[in-house]
Amino acid sequence: MRIYADRPRVALRQLLADLLVVAWVYVAVRGALWLHDLVAQLAVPGRKLEEAGGGLAGNFAEVGGKVGRVPLVGDELTSPFERAAQAAQSVADAGADQQALVGRLALALTVAVLIFPLGIVLFGWLPLRLRWIRRAGAARALRAAPAGRDLLALRALTNQPLRRLTRIDPDVAQAWRRGDPATVEALAALELRALGLRGAPATTSGHRGEPAGLG
Repeated sequence: MRIYADRPRVALRQLLADLLVVAWVYVAVRGALWLHDLVAQLAVPGRKLEEAGGGLAGNFAEVGGKVGRVPLVGDELTSPFERAAQAAQSVADAGADQQALVGRLALALTVAVLIFPLGIVLFGWLPLRLRWIRRAGAARALRAAPAGRDLLALRALTNQPLRRLTRIDPDVAQAWRRGDPATVEALAALELRALGLRGAPATTSGHRGEPAGLG
């Protein structure tokens, strides 16, 4: 299976289109990651709040533990330190919650930014590219088959614009039905050329439409 056309000009267009798609995806991903990092900076205050609150909670708990060892009044003296430790831990938990919220926001914005550019690639460019690869592969197989010219001619009658068909013969369908060799050859060449593939030149000259004049 080949992914590019036989004709250099068509293959060059396909290659340039593929490179543009790759660049498009790269820029989109880099932009989304940049946005993610930018939004993630909003979590810095929450991280500092969590660190400060956690440190204070640990210090108050440590002091309360030491005070609690004082005979007779130790239990009464530890209550303020326990409440202060709980308050500091609440501050630390609020900082952690703020970081989690910023993380979810950054992820959501990153996905939202990527949906449109990647959607164009996945649902626009990729189906067309795969469709061409399938059609070109089938046309190559028909080109090598004994009866392939007739089938390619039939596909040309189905797929090609009417103005191109009438340049071969004003009554091209009738000419194909009666098996006119020049018409069949010209139609097959037209279908191959439309896909950017090479085909053997027509063997009959003097017909009202020559494959070399197709474009």
